[in-house]
Amino acid sequence: MERRRFLKNTAITGIGMKLAPGLAFSHHPSPADQVRVAVIGTNGRGLSHITAYANIPGVEIAYICDVEEHALAKGLKLATKLTGKTPPSRKDFRTILDDRSLDAVSIATPDHWHTPAAILAMAAGKKVYVEKPCSHNPGEGEILQKAILHYGAMVQMGNQRRSWPNINEAMKSIQGGIIGNAYFARGWYTNNRKSIGKGQVIPVPPNLDWDLWQGPAPRRDYRDNLVHYNWHWFWNWGTGESCNNGTHEIDCMRWALGVNYPSKVVSGGGRFAFHDDWQTTDTQTLCFEFPENKAISWEGRSCNNYPVEGSGRGFIIFGDKGTMVNLGDDDYRFFDAENHLVSQSKAAPKADTINPLGPGAELDYYHFHNFIQAVRGKEPLNSPISEGQKSVLLCQLGNVAQRTGTALHCDPDNGGRIMDNPPAMELWDRQYEPGWAPQP
Repeated sequence: MERRRFLKNTAITGIGMKLAPGLAFSHHPSPADQVRVAVIGTNGRGLSHITAYANIPGVEIAYICDVEEHALAKGLKLATKLTGKTPPSRKDFRTILDDRSLDAVSIATPDHWHTPAAILAMAAGKKVYVEKPCSHNPGEGEILQKAILHYGAMVQMGNQRRSWPNINEAMKSIQGGIIGNAYFARGWYTNNRKSIGKGQVIPVPPNLDWDLWQGPAPRRDYRDNLVHYNWHWFWNWGTGESCNNGTHEIDCMRWALGVNYPSKVVSGGGRFAFHDDWQTTDTQTLCFEFPENKAISWEGRSCNNYPVEGSGRGFIIFGDKGTMVNLGDDDYRFFDAENHLVSQSKAAPKADTINPLGPGAELDYYHFHNFIQAVRGKEPLNSPISEGQKSVLLCQLGNVAQRTGTALHCDPDNGGRIMDNPPAMELWDRQYEPGWAPQP
């Protein structure tokens, strides 16, 4: 069915947006299909979680959790507006995990909390949706996968493109040979982020539980340029732009090439645009080689948004018989070996390629809907951690290569582990605040 007609025939309207929930189930789910979800972290990305769940029939937002009062109030306000009900709120999400009627938790906390929170939820028997990156470091990725096997848990990562209709259509065409042997991929992300300045140590604001916010991370003084967003650029809590945004395109490129773990990783870049507290790179080029004789490159420019191919983000897949181009939205164009356009996607919901917090509610919806259907036992997960962590690991290895200034030689037959490079392996995992280390 033509995509435009499909959207018209299946969409519902909510808070001024046309969503597409009619993918697999009735608008009146049976009581057995009811799903109760807690959203954890509601200052930024968590608001998109609330929006999506509020528009999926049969889903109840059971709790809103955040360690900061203003963020908690923001989440409650949105949930109330969209559902007509005000769910209970909690500062510490751990206090809700013994609620046996709670089916799932949806994690949108800072990166350093992703794996520990997911494991706590799994241990309590909950299904888990966790934002990318699903782990703060490669060691956590290993722990997370062990925990999933140990608990027999269901965990979806928030790399939404795995559920976008046109991206899926493009991947099937690539796998079907439309561009021949897909052997190289190039991706990019640009933004116009400003300097975060030199932060000052100040008293913790009374509305923030700084100890709980830091959680598993080693304790640091509170500074006035960390919360709510700039923690992304500090290694103690964040993972830099490659994991923050590069995960999406790197995941799609790995998917298109059909590769898993790399044999070699190199990185070039640095903090070039400003001299401030920002620790991660604002400019970075990552290159990955794979044993299948294929390669990926990704360019990140956090502080210069000059577009590539006219778009702030996207990826290109090169084959021996043609090329596929994505320009950030749920779109594709295929070209033959002579660069003639041979096919392209139909109209798709417009993704927001400027806002770093998400792709827009219409496209977001598909991935959250898939998660809920998996909880109901009606669909497989589109991005289980067994796949999602492979793409996150590429970003993490790129950061390790950057921080050590070395080329990494990895063992693709052993989960991409770094070989013959002790300084790099020291960054494979991290130190934790005593008593907070996650256990599988």
